[in-house]
Amino acid sequence: MKGLKIVVLAKQVPDTRNVGKDAMKADGTVNRAALPAIFNPEDLNALEQALRIKDKIEGTTVHILTMGPGRAAEIIREAMYRGADGGYLLSDRAFAGSDTLATSYALACALRNLQTDLLICGRQAIDGDTAQVGPQIAEKLHLPQITYAGEIKKDGNTLTVKRMLEDGYMTVKVKTPCMITCIKELNQPRYLSVGGAFDAYSKPLVTMTYETLKDHPLIDKSTIGLAGSPTNILTSFTPPQKGAGMMLEGADKATTDKLAGILAAKHII
Repeated sequence: MKGLKIVVLAKQVPDTRNVGKDAMKADGTVNRAALPAIFNPEDLNALEQALRIKDKIEGTTVHILTMGPGRAAEIIREAMYRGADGGYLLSDRAFAGSDTLATSYALACALRNLQTDLLICGRQAIDGDTAQVGPQIAEKLHLPQITYAGEIKKDGNTLTVKRMLEDGYMTVKVKTPCMITCIKELNQPRYLSVGGAFDAYSKPLVTMTYETLKDHPLIDKSTIGLAGSPTNILTSFTPPQKGAGMMLEGADKATTDKLAGILAAKHII
């Protein structure tokens, strides 16, 4: 069975579990310096799936592509510690402030320079929860895409994907090259290893800038960064904690009447 060239699209994200008053800048962008940075959780599931395919199919390679400031290279190194073969960092001040549309333009242009059989990423990033970048990249590259993947199997020249839905699942077959976005239920990411950390020192990490991509017809200063971003964040905050719930026990008429009264008072019924 022929090996696959897999690129995992990953993002270093601010840890949104502790969003304070300094989390946002005046221009509506995230103040990343004020928040700890982590590997986007569902992108770790995508990486794990890529590594499992590599473990099963000889000749498969796994590389990471991420866009961000210089410190975003930390997640590329972490991916290499886990078993990835190398990575690409797309980093330039020209990309700063990009929303999902501008981000997808830049990443799609970077991917046109890479020969890939499978693009795989998490469903969404925890700093935006839009689930837009993966599908937008697939559209720009004219690739078939499957979202919400909860199971992925390689069958000859095709991939069989169980796509999870609210009320069940859908089984889809797709030929490569293609794009797949993953949910956290897909797998359990492996731990970093000492051997992987030693091996990572010999693996390539390539930095690409605006100058690297500027000759591509899809990209110019009007399609990236704040200039190419039609959306922006007005404000960001931690939702207030909800109060304690109420438990009603019993199945008699008195209990159901009490429940109906509570719901009516809240204008739910």
